[in-house]
Amino acid sequence: MSQHQDLVNRDRNVTFHASTHLRDFAHGDSPGRVITGGHGINIVDKDGREFIDGFAGLYCVNVGYGRTEIAEAIYQQALELSYYHTYVGHSNEPQIALSERILEHAGMGMSKVYYGMSGSDANETQLKLVRYYNNVLGRPQKKKVISRMRGYHGSGIASGSLTGLKAFHDHFDLPIDTIRHTEAPYYYHRAAEQHGMSEQEFSAFCADKLEAMILEEGPDTVAAFIGEPVLGTGGIVPPPEGYWAAIQAVLEKYDVLLIADEVVCGFGRTGSAFGSHHYGMQPDLITIAKGLTSAYQPLSGVIVGDRVWQVLEAGTGEYGPIGHGWTYSGHALGCAAGLANLAIIERENLVGNAADTGAYFQQRLKEQFDGHPLVGDVRGVGLMAALEFSPDAAQRLHFDPALKVGARVSAAALDDNLIARAMPQGDILGFAPPLTLSRAEADEIIHRTRRAVDRVTDELTRSGELAQGTPETAFAT
Repeated sequence: MSQHQDLVNRDRNVTFHASTHLRDFAHGDSPGRVITGGHGINIVDKDGREFIDGFAGLYCVNVGYGRTEIAEAIYQQALELSYYHTYVGHSNEPQIALSERILEHAGMGMSKVYYGMSGSDANETQLKLVRYYNNVLGRPQKKKVISRMRGYHGSGIASGSLTGLKAFHDHFDLPIDTIRHTEAPYYYHRAAEQHGMSEQEFSAFCADKLEAMILEEGPDTVAAFIGEPVLGTGGIVPPPEGYWAAIQAVLEKYDVLLIADEVVCGFGRTGSAFGSHHYGMQPDLITIAKGLTSAYQPLSGVIVGDRVWQVLEAGTGEYGPIGHGWTYSGHALGCAAGLANLAIIERENLVGNAADTGAYFQQRLKEQFDGHPLVGDVRGVGLMAALEFSPDAAQRLHFDPALKVGARVSAAALDDNLIARAMPQGDILGFAPPLTLSRAEADEIIHRTRRAVDRVTDELTRSGELAQGTPETAFAT
């Protein structure tokens, strides 16, 4: 038995893995892999097999693997101060400097940063702040938060409720009763063109659905709306033209706070510093994580806009110290990693590279896959992209889920040493490579993807399954 296989077997005996078929993994019926290193856009397993990571871990290793300057920053900070809590006004130098840098990057009237460890706990914080905000304002009934179908906002009880994906709700008794879900801004999947809608008209349709929900629930009960600038795990879906302007007009009309979940989009992935900048959003609260440290240390944040901050201040004047805190909030090692990470992003102009190389990547994907017999939609922005598979793109037919077409393409790509993610709730292959991506590396990702897509196309053609599909139900989830 190889050393790698021995490690995998030991792992099966002791580890509870996220997003895993627990029985199959524990009994050896699904594969495991031990990752030992990485450099640039590549990772290496225990056997020395090298993969292109076309998804930057989970959208997060924005500066690429093997950045020794971030490791050095963590090490030097650990020698000086590894940890002290940040309750009751205690701080550390990297936390202060990182907060200044984040607010400088964000702009948009943002005032303060509160830290956590993951996007999930940051969105838990968001929900508590929304409740506190309205209690201070004397509006105890204004507590409901509207998210979107197919949105992803975490895996906790509250953050998992905000998430609008079936697998995160089923068998967990979610969502909780103060969370609602409205229309996803999914122009292709929602068959808007079949109904003669332009993108602008579909955006107006989404805004109308949101307004109808607010009116049905009662405007005096709806506190906030949360959305990713670009739908991430729900399919990597850029919003249709005019979407955010239409949505924000509704929110302003009914005094509903806007929470921008920038966990994926923040710090350059769209080709702008924040997705909110890219789409002209004016959030009251912003959630950050992943790209904040490029995952070299766990760190998340809630950026609080001045409008909300003034109310929070007034609340503590009346009620005393705010009753919210995490043990590791503002962790010195995480903040040191964040500072080193943002320094790389700035020095190497990775936001600009995400825009320039991202545009090239999007163009090459369309050249290779528009009109391909297996591909129904090619979409993306910056260094986020997706292929959605269909047996008939014109009619927007969908494969029988039992065929697992998206997962089969992902597996075929993995056989060719390319990691591209099979996205949930559909036959979709997602890409989110490190922001260091070069044009040559983009071409190699596309070449390997083409081989994988062609391989599965041949399999489905030989089996007669390529011609089989089911029609999309109009505006279904």
